[in-house]
Amino acid sequence: MTKVTRNYNRTSVQEDIEVLDLLAEWMDNKFRIPGTKITFGIDSLLGLVPGIGDTIGLAVSGYVLKRARHYQAPKSMQAKMIWHIFIDWLIGILPFFGDIFDVGYKANVKNVALLKKHLNENKIIT
Repeated sequence: MTKVTRNYNRTSVQEDIEVLDLLAEWMDNKFRIPGTKITFGIDSLLGLVPGIGDTIGLAVSGYVLKRARHYQAPKSMQAKMIWHIFIDWLIGILPFFGDIFDVGYKANVKNVALLKKHLNENKIIT
C-alpha cells in the first residue's frame, strides 16, 4: 500500500467524492430500462455514436484516474483503473456487442469504488 504523504481537507475530499459519485452515476447508471433492473448511463448512449462516442466516454473516465493520482493511489490501483477504462473503450467500440457490454461493465463505478477504498484505507475519508 502506498503511504499518503499529503494532508487533505476532509470537507474538500468529501465534496470531490460526491462529484465523482455523481459522475459515475450519470456515466454508468442514471437511466433504467422500464420493467427491468437494468441501468445504463451516458457512456452507453455515447457508445451509439460510431467512431467518437466511446472516445468521448474515455476522456470523461480519465477524470476519475486524474483524481486517483491526486490522492496518491498506488500505481497498482491506477493500473487497474486504466485497465477498466481501456476495456470499456476497446469493447465499447465494437458495433452492437460493445453497446450491450457498456450497459453491464460500468468502469466508472468500479474506478470510483477503488478510489474510495484507497481513501478509506488511508483514513483520508471515513
